[in-house]
Amino acid sequence: MNNPVFSQKERNIIILILVLALGAILLYAMRGIYGAILGTMVMYTLFRRLNIFLIERWHWPKALSAVFLIIISIFIIVLPFVGIGSMLLKKAIKLQQDPAWITQMIDAINKFAGDTFGKPDLLTEQVEKSAAFLGELLTSVLGGAANIFIEVTVMYFILYFLFVNYRGFEQGIVHYLPFDKQQSAVFGQELKNITYSNVVGQTIIAIVQGGCLAIGFWIFGVRDALFWGVICAILSFIPLLGPPLIFVPAALILLSQGQTWPGIGLLIWGFGLVINIDNVLRFIINKKVGDIHPLITVVGVIIGLPLFGIMGLVYGPLLLAYFLITVKIYRNNKRLSLRKAQLEERQ
Repeated sequence: MNNPVFSQKERNIIILILVLALGAILLYAMRGIYGAILGTMVMYTLFRRLNIFLIERWHWPKALSAVFLIIISIFIIVLPFVGIGSMLLKKAIKLQQDPAWITQMIDAINKFAGDTFGKPDLLTEQVEKSAAFLGELLTSVLGGAANIFIEVTVMYFILYFLFVNYRGFEQGIVHYLPFDKQQSAVFGQELKNITYSNVVGQTIIAIVQGGCLAIGFWIFGVRDALFWGVICAILSFIPLLGPPLIFVPAALILLSQGQTWPGIGLLIWGFGLVINIDNVLRFIINKKVGDIHPLITVVGVIIGLPLFGIMGLVYGPLLLAYFLITVKIYRNNKRLSLRKAQLEERQ
């Protein structure tokens, strides 16, 4: 019998190289649907318990349960985003058709800043400094919007099969994770808590902050209160930094127009209520489900916007949090392995 060309060890190495090469090609080919895959994992985590309840408690057919949850998620999650996008688009068209009031606003704030602080070009300087960043952000958002329909379609296509075959999917995940059963359970619980905290918790904070700011705008006579409340809700995904980007310029406009008390009142309302309600709600949510440090959220947003467009406000912090969880479990696993090795040496 002739000796084989390759030994079993050499064959394994060649197969591993092929697997890594093909995996790299697939990862590169799938780069356009990373947002859809991450969105699928988020949606599956949010609706997992309800899917199991419908199938195992109410004995619904798996396909019916999957279709029902997809329809529910469209009404709860997708349609509100479509409405917000439509509102922003109409406002952008309106501003493009009538940009005069923006120029008047800038001139009024510059005049106020010049008379009060001796900086007549205060707003102009800030606009010039932030123009490049905002341009890149707008390009990213608009570019991402062009692919939203495809990503949502792919997301729901994958999600349907995950809901239908949820047991096989979860068993496969546990089987291929490099963790033991206990670590896999911890990993799954951490993922669920952080997903709920960042998606459900942050959405609640955003809605409350946006509503409070809209009420404040209405009380102090700022026009388009509902629109700016929606903008505040979107920016609320950036902790502490988001809402002041809305109510501080609005207060400066009021002050520049001679409306001193409404301007001061809006500043007090913003810093006293809108900002602090974020801290209170975040403390309650973190205590109930999971804790995401504000720094992780801010860095995650910076990372996520170029990668996922507007959805990077959600996906970026989640991706960073998932990475940190994996590092944490790796460190714990390494520590346990070291202790085990030390015990074996003593014996």
